[in-house]
Amino acid sequence: MTTLTTAPLAPLLDALFAEADTATSPVISGLTGEERMRLIESKTEYLDLYGRLKDLWLPVSREAGALLYMLARSSRARTIVEFGTSFGISTLHLAAALRDNGGGRLITSEFEPSKLTRARENLTTGRLIDLVDIREGDALQTLSVDMPETIDLLFLDGAKALYRDILELVEDRLRPGALIVADNADVSPDYLARVRAPAAGYLSTPFADDIELSMRI
Repeated sequence: MTTLTTAPLAPLLDALFAEADTATSPVISGLTGEERMRLIESKTEYLDLYGRLKDLWLPVSREAGALLYMLARSSRARTIVEFGTSFGISTLHLAAALRDNGGGRLITSEFEPSKLTRARENLTTGRLIDLVDIREGDALQTLSVDMPETIDLLFLDGAKALYRDILELVEDRLRPGALIVADNADVSPDYLARVRAPAAGYLSTPFADDIELSMRI
C-alpha cells in the first residue's frame, strides 16, 4: 500500500481526473490550430495563452501521473521542482512519492491565481500540502530564487516555449543522475535539441507519445 493508492489521495485523484475529463473552455474552439500553435511556441505570448486557458485543467494522464510517482520513488527523490502546477494533479503524484520516500520538498510554480487556489485545496485535501512550496508568478522569476542546492527530479509541464529556459535556469543544481520529465515535449523542439545533443550532459529518450525522459550525467 502506498500514499498514491490509499485514502485520502486515491479517491481524490479519481474525482479530479473525472472533473478534468469534463472541463471545457470556449477559448479553445475560438482558436484555429495555426493560431494555437503560434501561441504555444511563442516566448512572449505564453502568459496570454495560458491566461485564456485558465478553465482548462491540462492535466497529466493517469499513466503519466503514475510514471512520475514511480520515477520519484525509484530515484529516492527528496527535492523536486515542477514547472506548471495547474490544478495540482501532477503535484499530488510527486508529493505522494516524497511522502513515501520519507519526506522532502517539492517546489512548484504557476502564474494563474485561480488554479493555485484550487491546487492548494487539493493538496490540503490529499494531506500533502506540508511537502509543497507553491510559488505564484512567472517561473522564470519564481524558480530563480531560494532553490535547493541539489535537485533530484525536474518536471516540465508549463508553457512549452520555456522548457529549455527553465532547464537552463536550474541546470547547475541538477545532481548527476537527476531525472527530467518533459510532458508534451514534441512541441518544444529547442528543448529536445538541448537534451538530445551529445555534448549537453544528458541521456535522453522519447517515452510514451509525447514525454521526453532525460537523465543528467
